[in-house]
Amino acid sequence: MTNGSSAAGEAGRQSLADRAMERYADGDAAAFSALYDELAPRLFRFATRQLRSRSAAEDVVQQAFLQIHSARDRFARGAAVLPWSYAIVFRLVIDLKRRRGREELRADPAEGGEQQAGGAAPDEALHWKRSEAALRLDLERLSPALRDAFELLKVEGLSVAEAAEVLGITRGMVKVRAYRAALALRKGHLQRERTGTSVLELDAQPVQDGDPPR
Repeated sequence: MTNGSSAAGEAGRQSLADRAMERYADGDAAAFSALYDELAPRLFRFATRQLRSRSAAEDVVQQAFLQIHSARDRFARGAAVLPWSYAIVFRLVIDLKRRRGREELRADPAEGGEQQAGGAAPDEALHWKRSEAALRLDLERLSPALRDAFELLKVEGLSVAEAAEVLGITRGMVKVRAYRAALALRKGHLQRERTGTSVLELDAQPVQDGDPPR
């Protein structure tokens, strides 16, 4: 394969965000808008789920882009910007949780779900909201290690390698944590189906972490 075709193949594997970040790192100030448009919505949704506060999530994303701007000269060409940006947000979220109590963050809750059941029949919309509320509570009661791995893989859609980079752990550990989280969530769902537990009763029933795969 020639050098030209290799470069073309590499460029083809890069995302729009990766290419925008490389242009921005090379001094193209106009590339920031494309980078922001690609990353900001995903980072904001992630931060909102972590913090349960829209205003806190907005502050975190703003700080994350300030850090991206400050570190743009040190960005490794050819690297993926998505896990790097998630890792920045993840660290900022942890720092904010340490500085501010959970109750203080919840004083400004995220309004409604991330997606609305618009256009759905009333019964279907009600079922969707109840299911979403149950899942949110189940996720909240998982240990942070399991919840973070599960959300990065199953909600954010990151690869195992990208999630490992964000969390600073091995790929194998990401798989184990995500498996245990999924198992615990499934147990919680099956228990509610058997007992008819309502969403309002969920807080009194802790979700148990599952055993890792052998």
